[in-house]
Amino acid sequence: MTTNSPTEKPWADTPLAMIPTPVFVTKKHDMFTSGASHMCMVHNSILRGYNSIYHQAPHVAEADKADFIGYCLTWHKFLKSHADNEDTSLFVEMEKLLEDGAIFEESHKEHDAFMPGIAKFQEYLSSLGSPGEFSGVKLLEIMTAFQEPFEIHMRSEITTIANLAGHERAPVVGSAKEKSTQSTFDAREGKKLLMSGATDVMPFFLFNFDSSYEDGLWANWPPIPAPVRWGLINVAKFWHPGWWKFASCDAARRTIPLYAVPDSK
Repeated sequence: MTTNSPTEKPWADTPLAMIPTPVFVTKKHDMFTSGASHMCMVHNSILRGYNSIYHQAPHVAEADKADFIGYCLTWHKFLKSHADNEDTSLFVEMEKLLEDGAIFEESHKEHDAFMPGIAKFQEYLSSLGSPGEFSGVKLLEIMTAFQEPFEIHMRSEITTIANLAGHERAPVVGSAKEKSTQSTFDAREGKKLLMSGATDVMPFFLFNFDSSYEDGLWANWPPIPAPVRWGLINVAKFWHPGWWKFASCDAARRTIPLYAVPDSK
């Protein structure tokens, strides 16, 4: 986490701090520790998105409001598609693998606690008669109302998944079953992320992915071929050229100052 002095602009690592990956903390690489770490990197991109909206919402200029609304709605789409995939695919497949339907009971409850607030976020932005009606103060009121249960879930789910390494029916570490299962899970979740939106959600993920995080451990993750990554970024710039200036990172996934936050005096 970057620490800003009072004279510096806030960045997208507050108010919700980034989550350490289990791989970085434990140095383990079983399928559940790795899977939880991959999930963690997606969660951290979502958190940076939340933080970038939180810090910039009160300062958006009239001319930028339409683009900021588009950026915010893409964050909502990212989070909603991610949560829906967990409920309908990831959790289901893990329950089948471990023959245990109770492992994600708490995660489902956590979704139920913050998703109504997420819906209000989307409803407010989508109901505006014109971009000029946007109020950063109003948006922050909505965000603050769901912030606590949202943060609790984003953190606890990583721990829940990592702890499955100790489940009695977890594949033996290093076994052929573990390797094939992890490969299948990684491929499916990567495809799900791409399918959630090649011109909006996937670029949002990349534009809020700090490649220097945890000493650059994740600089080459996810394993997207360079030409494909280039295409995703540049198609996004073509379709939605004004959105990405609000992101926390540039096209090379390097941290940048938040566009709409005024310079400190």
